[in-house]
Amino acid sequence: MTSSEPGLRETPTQAKEWGTALVLLPIITTVTFYALPSSLQEQPLVQFAPQIVAYLTLVLWAGRNRNFVTRLGLVKEHIGAGLRWGLLTGLALGCLNTVVILFMYPHLGYDIEFLKTTLHGRLPLLVMVPWFICGIAFFVELNFRGFLLGRLAILESDLWGSGFARRFSPLALIASSLIFAFDPFMVNTFQHLHWIAVWDGLIWGSIYLRARNLYITIVAHAIEVITMYSAVRFALTS
Repeated sequence: MTSSEPGLRETPTQAKEWGTALVLLPIITTVTFYALPSSLQEQPLVQFAPQIVAYLTLVLWAGRNRNFVTRLGLVKEHIGAGLRWGLLTGLALGCLNTVVILFMYPHLGYDIEFLKTTLHGRLPLLVMVPWFICGIAFFVELNFRGFLLGRLAILESDLWGSGFARRFSPLALIASSLIFAFDPFMVNTFQHLHWIAVWDGLIWGSIYLRARNLYITIVAHAIEVITMYSAVRFALTS
């Protein structure tokens, strides 16, 4: 995957972008959640608060910036490359994470039977695959990679003059991956399995920073989850 391929060129950076620092609001909301009493953390509305703040902030930011679709990495010319690289990445990560969930976690003494009682586990298979999973992948990647990581990378670019650090924004990558993995709803739903989202976030984020193509991470996210969900559901119900 090289930036010289059609569809993988970098999009315009932070020139005249309004409200980049708004991205800090969902981060603050997430951190604040973990400072709350456990009785409040159990409330569904409180668990969804970071995502609600994130999407409201995204809408506010998009409404004030021209070419916000391009800034998020959703350029029409990127679709072909997004499908190719997203499919390969999603299949690789899906197979890897399926092995981790079905074999490594139980071997370490962790229970995975609770997955059958989650909302995802109770929904009909034909609702989850592909419709629900693809919808989740689109909105999650729009939020966590396109908006959160993209804006954090712009803020971090002011710290570096040039070179590797400015291009790959390591601080933004790590921060966005941790915020993604420790999203309250994610932690509450998937319990100890939420740690898988850390390396997912690092891999998807690295790809996004390299290619500036959000289609790759959307497709990779969808394919990975479809692969994992199908395999784990079959294993738990057979």
